Amino acid sequence: MARTSLMSTDARMVECVLFIENEALELERICQMTGLDEKAAKRALKELDGVFRDSGHGIRLKENSDGSYEFAPCEDLYDMLRSTYGRKVDRRLTRAALETLSIIAYKQPITRREIDNIRGVASDNIVRLLREREYIKVVGRKDVQGHPCLYGTSRKFLFEFGLRSISELPRLSSIDQMRFEDDEDSLFPDSPVQDDEDNPGDEDE
Repeated sequence: MARTSLMSTDARMVECVLFIENEALELERICQMTGLDEKAAKRALKELDGVFRDSGHGIRLKENSDGSYEFAPCEDLYDMLRSTYGRKVDRRLTRAALETLSIIAYKQPITRREIDNIRGVASDNIVRLLREREYIKVVGRKDVQGHPCLYGTSRKFLFEFGLRSISELPRLSSIDQMRFEDDEDSLFPDSPVQDDEDNPGDEDE
């Protein structure tokens, strides 16, 4: 006997893509991955949003300010989730790793060379560590020679630091703001900086 679906095939396909990718996707990317045109994709997203709102799910479809879409906790559950996820920051992160993570959070998108310039030491291994633990991710490539990776924070970062979005980061002090300012002329110093770790790190992918 044929199964009756509560959602259209298009909406179910968009749901699968958002679930599998596990990150915010722009409409153009959703269209590419599903084969839907823009009109059909928007219709599927609207349907998906209605299903999640009307059926009492713990997650909802969220449209971000940049026009991307992702699944997120329902607002009424957020405080309970904050107490659970907001205390799970990996205690094995060193002070240097936390410093690097804060630089990425406030300056994203940012290249590894720009991180090095702000910290004054090479950050290859720390950036790799933060990627392995899924606190940061590659969000693009900078349009300069070599096209280095641009890094940004992940959904895991938001959850484990108890933030709804990057806009909820505490305001930097004037001293930190000055320190985090990029000096374009010193992004490529004449003498190499030393890495924090014993082993040299890899170049940006």
